[in-house]
Amino acid sequence: MLSAFVSAFRTPDLRKKLLFTVAIIAVYRLGATLPSPGVSYGNVQKCLDATKSADQTGFVTLLNLFSGGALLHLSVFALGIMPYITASIILQLLTVVIPRLEQLRKEGQAGQAKITQYTRYLTLALGILQASAFVALARSGQLFNGLCDQYQIIPDGKGLPTWLTLATLVITMTAGTGVVMWLGELITDRGVGNGMSVLIFTSITARLPGEGWQIKQSKGWGWFLLVLALVIVIITLVVFIEQAQRRIPVQYAKRMIGRRMYGGTSTYIPLKVNQAGVIPVIFASSLLYLPQLILQFFDRNNLHGWQLWVQNNLAKPQAVTYITVYFLLIIFFTYFYVSITFNPTEVADNMKKYGGFVPGIRPGKPTAEYLDFILSRITLPGALYLGLISILPNFFFIWLDTQQYQNFPFGGTAVLIMVGVGLETVKQIESQLMQRNYEGFLR
Repeated sequence: MLSAFVSAFRTPDLRKKLLFTVAIIAVYRLGATLPSPGVSYGNVQKCLDATKSADQTGFVTLLNLFSGGALLHLSVFALGIMPYITASIILQLLTVVIPRLEQLRKEGQAGQAKITQYTRYLTLALGILQASAFVALARSGQLFNGLCDQYQIIPDGKGLPTWLTLATLVITMTAGTGVVMWLGELITDRGVGNGMSVLIFTSITARLPGEGWQIKQSKGWGWFLLVLALVIVIITLVVFIEQAQRRIPVQYAKRMIGRRMYGGTSTYIPLKVNQAGVIPVIFASSLLYLPQLILQFFDRNNLHGWQLWVQNNLAKPQAVTYITVYFLLIIFFTYFYVSITFNPTEVADNMKKYGGFVPGIRPGKPTAEYLDFILSRITLPGALYLGLISILPNFFFIWLDTQQYQNFPFGGTAVLIMVGVGLETVKQIESQLMQRNYEGFLR
């Protein structure tokens, strides 16, 4: 593997791509540390110190993890890449129900370029909404669950109207989202790997040293080394499952076109065990955040009835009800997302159109039923795998007997993203090395 890295840097064009990617990552991390205008950075640090050992859970902490800690700092890149991811998911879901979008998807590269343009517009709109929401939460103190009301995160501007300060902050954070989106596209076009995925990978890995050192300081070297060993085991298992796939053999019949013979080749349809990726985890986390969002409209010190039940069961990651609901939601959304992203009937029709067939299965409807049967069988272990990996941090909360690892980066969504992006980037570098007759990473 080290020799492959050396070969990659010896290749001029590949070296330029790697260095360009590193430069863009450096710019991204710089923007993630720059405080936005109108934000008291000193008070933000005091709030973060005051809430380190408090019960901070919810979708905000997930977004903070994806932004590399930039969200709770209210930096220029506070929103990170999440508005773009949300916009991409919305467009992907709307493609199923809006005929115009489905037609664009079938038009190939030109249609995909149009959908990408719509995604950019929707990203900026979501950026405005999310920036406004987080600024309002920061000003009211709810961004830190009201635990540091004594510190004013967004103080009144000196001689400036309050609305102007807030508007400037929203515009800055929205513009930061646009810049992050542009940086991700630059990596995709001129660098190595999928730009958006690389930026998320960078944000998550940027928190690893700090979170690991926090465990060492609170629990000692013994616990730290034990957690590190478990992390290695978890990553190994995740790599194994992420690489696992069921290959459906496909045979193409020979046919004469003019004076030339075409077809007669054998290939396969790769159906991954984790066909849905990390999307079901994001959906489940978003849905579980709604009860916590509703509680913010009530006095947290005077809850009763159903409000108290929600706080004790759906707002605490250690609660059995929270873990169970989270697990079941992930399984449901895994089946839901796979059903809308992989259409067995469409795949079977395309195979029939080009003379392809699965050996032993008749083309057309029988092939579609066979693919649907196989897909439903492998989706179950994939859904269980996603659910178990995602609830691992919840067991860490209980095991470490602490509330302060709500952004724990060694399990759940973080590991899935880090491993998935790492494998994808390594494969892309390897493919470019193979084109130049160099030995790849995985050989």
